[in-house]
Amino acid sequence: MGIFDRFRRVAAGRGGVSRRRSPEIGYLSEWVRTHTGVEGFVEPKTTVTDVTVVLVATDGEWTRRIVGERGARRLARDLGIPVYDVGRTGYPQRMRDYDERRRIERKRAIERELGEE
Repeated sequence: MGIFDRFRRVAAGRGGVSRRRSPEIGYLSEWVRTHTGVEGFVEPKTTVTDVTVVLVATDGEWTRRIVGERGARRLARDLGIPVYDVGRTGYPQRMRDYDERRRIERKRAIERELGEE
């Protein structure tokens, strides 16, 4: 590996779906296929991660993957789902409600485990 190879590899993956990320795209495609009413929410690039997309189903179940800005838009177009900018729309309430239900379920499961011992 040459000294500049790292920079070439990073630049090649910017802004779109790289071959390196194809398993993530396959996962997201399958996720959309197995859930109803899926919408995409694009999250901005941070110091830690590239642009990510959050897919949210009708029941609030969600998943997140790094795909890059153009990758998120292309994925939404190819899968025929609406896509929104989280900075403008925020996250849907059903996603927060789903997370809250999961927290309650985990708490109850822990309480049951502790009560049985």
